[in-house]
Amino acid sequence: MLMIAIVAFGGVGFSRLSVNLLPDITYPTITVRTEYEGVAPLEIERLISEPVEGLVGVVSNVNRVSSISRPGVSDVVVEFGWGTNMDFASLDIREKLDLSNLPRDAGKPILLRFDPSLDPIMRLAFYGRLSLMEMRRVAEERLRPDLESLEGVAAVRINGGLEEEIQVEVETQRLAHLGISISQITNRLNAENVNLTGGVLKDGEAEFLVRTLNEFKSIDDIGEIIIGQIDRAPIKLKDVGRVFRGHRERDLVTRINGREGVEVAVYKEGDANTVQVSKAIQERLDGFLEENALLLQDSGMEVVFNQATFIQQAVDEVLDTAIIGGILAVIILFLFLRDLKSTTIIGLSIPLSVIATFFLMFASDISLNIMSLGGLALGVGMLVDNSIVVLESIQRYRDQGYKALEAAVRGASEVGQAVIAATTTTICVFLPIVFVEGVAGQLFRDQALTVTYSLVASLIVALMLIPMLSSLSFAGMTGEDSEQGPSRGVKGPALFLRFFRAISNGIGRIFSILLFPLYWVFDAIFDSLSKVYPRFLSWALHRRLLVLTVCIGIGAVILDQTRDLGIELIPEMSQGEFLVDLEWRAGTPLEQTALHVAAIDGRIRPLEGIASVFALIGSSGQTGGTASDKKEHTAQLHVRLAPGTVDGTTIIEIVRGQLEQIPDLKFKFSHPSYFSFRTPIEVQISGYSLQTLDLLAEQAIDRMRTIPGLADIRSSTAGGQPEIQIIFKRMRIAELGTTVQNIGELLRNKLQGNVATELARRDRKVDIRVRALSEERETIGDLKQMIVSPASYPVPVSLESVADIRAVDGPAEIRRLDQERVAVISANLDGRDLGSVVTEIEAALADLPLPEGFTISMGGQNEEMVRSFDSMKFALILAIFLVYLVMASQFESLLHPLVIMFTIPLGLIGSAFGLLLTGTTISVVVLIGLIMLAGIVVNNAIVLVDYINHLRRDEGMDKMAAVLRAGELRFRPILMTTSTTVLGLLPMALGLGEGAEIRAPMAITVIGGLLVSTLLTLVLIPVVYSLMDRGK
Repeated sequence: MLMIAIVAFGGVGFSRLSVNLLPDITYPTITVRTEYEGVAPLEIERLISEPVEGLVGVVSNVNRVSSISRPGVSDVVVEFGWGTNMDFASLDIREKLDLSNLPRDAGKPILLRFDPSLDPIMRLAFYGRLSLMEMRRVAEERLRPDLESLEGVAAVRINGGLEEEIQVEVETQRLAHLGISISQITNRLNAENVNLTGGVLKDGEAEFLVRTLNEFKSIDDIGEIIIGQIDRAPIKLKDVGRVFRGHRERDLVTRINGREGVEVAVYKEGDANTVQVSKAIQERLDGFLEENALLLQDSGMEVVFNQATFIQQAVDEVLDTAIIGGILAVIILFLFLRDLKSTTIIGLSIPLSVIATFFLMFASDISLNIMSLGGLALGVGMLVDNSIVVLESIQRYRDQGYKALEAAVRGASEVGQAVIAATTTTICVFLPIVFVEGVAGQLFRDQALTVTYSLVASLIVALMLIPMLSSLSFAGMTGEDSEQGPSRGVKGPALFLRFFRAISNGIGRIFSILLFPLYWVFDAIFDSLSKVYPRFLSWALHRRLLVLTVCIGIGAVILDQTRDLGIELIPEMSQGEFLVDLEWRAGTPLEQTALHVAAIDGRIRPLEGIASVFALIGSSGQTGGTASDKKEHTAQLHVRLAPGTVDGTTIIEIVRGQLEQIPDLKFKFSHPSYFSFRTPIEVQISGYSLQTLDLLAEQAIDRMRTIPGLADIRSSTAGGQPEIQIIFKRMRIAELGTTVQNIGELLRNKLQGNVATELARRDRKVDIRVRALSEERETIGDLKQMIVSPASYPVPVSLESVADIRAVDGPAEIRRLDQERVAVISANLDGRDLGSVVTEIEAALADLPLPEGFTISMGGQNEEMVRSFDSMKFALILAIFLVYLVMASQFESLLHPLVIMFTIPLGLIGSAFGLLLTGTTISVVVLIGLIMLAGIVVNNAIVLVDYINHLRRDEGMDKMAAVLRAGELRFRPILMTTSTTVLGLLPMALGLGEGAEIRAPMAITVIGGLLVSTLLTLVLIPVVYSLMDRGK
């Protein structure tokens, strides 16, 4: 009944598990974004970034504060310690910002959280015969409400197209002669466009509500507003300018496969099932297109990116890997046991343990993702280990003549403690993962818990279900215990097993015929090993020091070779697409950038292997839910590869060759990342002078270009932002009776304009912007001629008469790190690992001459890698210590656990050999594999040493005889458990399918360590045991 309950609860839990690509990864980072339109980077740094840095820097648990000051926007990035409650941190920052004294015309600071789950799960491109303004309006007014009403959809953002805006452009020269300012017009429009309540009027017995209805009904109403008088004659707004329906100045252009359109980005709620939400969106889109077929005639909507597609493929691949691994484990069991009933009994432990794990995952709020399912795939071969040991012990007692029930009790009791100890050691190695900091800790938590749950379930199955099923099966086979007969509680299962036995006998014969060639090969290998092993073990026990020395020497050579292996943070996970960040000279207009991108699109889209090209122009993209870095001279290409394209690297190199032919273009390739939002290589030069930082950055770049394996090298100080600097003549300003601030606001009103009010249209409102005529603000000459004198001044005075005006190149952006300016040199890797390249960069820049007050350091992914590796090393040491504690308590000895611990360096040697053989780079995935290995490799040694002690203690054998006898008797079950674990991991190690890049290195690490440690354990553990245990 217990097993039935487990299956029932597991089924319910599985049906309610959400499906995601990765576990919930909460990055402890908050970006404070403040917009101050039209302001240069130097003023942004002084007026916004520096004050905000000072405010947020005193919040608790802050590790680092950095900032980027760009034209019109300040981003202050606050990094907290891992484990910080980010909701409370956001509240703390908001409280500090409420105390800020920022410029009153600057935007309100907004908080942005980096969270990969906040990336859009789907990007749609809307294009067709409709105008860009109509497409934008249809997307905002019809499509967005439809999609946002779906369960699981958090928000829908619309990018690209044209946003409608009512433009009021006035003749500033004429206004100056009339003594009217633009700000007066703005205020007048705002005051006129109102509906107000006038109270209540009682007329006899009637009561009326009084309302004043003066809101604008049309564009014509705006032009009729009276803004002044001449000789008592009214001056209307249309007399001094023009009012027309236009569009807001564009800051973003979207293109899909050569056509300009509108992007619709859909974001899901944090705990929603990505796959289910995606299906609901797709169904709603089909309905939307059908309902609006007439309006959208000759228009189309294309799914540019759908995260659910990759997630479903990755999840299916992991499930297939687990199923194939389980089948291979069962096949190797059948080859060992040659009995379908025993194989089935043991094989039941896999589905039962997995089903029980699903319920525990649901209770722990763990989703189905490639890491949690990877944990199941990783443990599927180990799930039968306990059952193998228990059933083999029961079978041995049956062979000695014991009845089925007694054999089940004796066999399970004999190995029960060893099985519990072996499982406990495997489980306890996952506890230190709690102490792993950074992305690695959050990424592998689900996997650690999933493996733990499955192993606990397999232990319960092995100690409760396997003895019960074996006793019933063996009893039914011989017809024994017929006098007593089965108890009432087991009559049903016994009858079922008799029926099952008849079926299995027939199936077993069929398998025997089909697998006969495999039987022959397997028997030949196993019989040879069974004959050779006892003789070799006896030989080794007589040459213990020689054997030990040779093994240590071979191990040292293999470990020394690992220095040639590369080092990286986390293997890059291919998703069938790549990104290209493009950048032209700062100051390039958006329209020109769009033309450049159209030309590039035409070059690369026809290339073989490219399915589609989606471009965001005027932005360096959206990452982790933060707003786009809007710069008119930048763009980002999302290039999706055609299905079945294997070698994306070759396509990237072809595209890189195309881009290198374009003058004045800087570019950087990357892949969508869920683990780190930093560039692989970042060199940070800190100091006070922007000019010196730029010079040092150029010198560093020249040295870095000599290092092979670096690509897309860029400096944050490169490329100046064209700006017009106005230096006022204070004496002339005083003569005008005004101030520098007033003139500055006047210039802003004329050039940029202000939104005065809104025009209500049905269920939406359209902004009304007031500024100077477009022909009055096209050139620098127009700027010089702008009237800046107050309306009360007798004659108009132009800007050039009260200021010196010059065009220069200012900084495109200013970066700061820990209250200091910094130049950041970023680069990508091209065919080399992160660790070796960082080492060469540090060597190349070691003698770079730095002025006093300037420093240089490495950042980027290397910083996260160092942090993760340090915490992983600590976790590995702690895991080994915990394994020793468990074994010491189990054996009640300090010596025998030390003997068993000798298998850990043997496993390390095997892992190193496996990594060298496959050319696998060392990463946090490999280190997680080593931590797991520390708990797995000791299992065989535990069973072996435990049985040696049993023979010496209970049967009175001397030490050497017990060692030989235990080796002979445990040879078969040790090979069985190792074979099932290795074959269970084999599909994962092959690295096939989506997301395999972060699963295969772990499987290779465990397989290599387990194979070599098992072979050496069968020889070295008896040798070390005989050397360290001085008893007889």
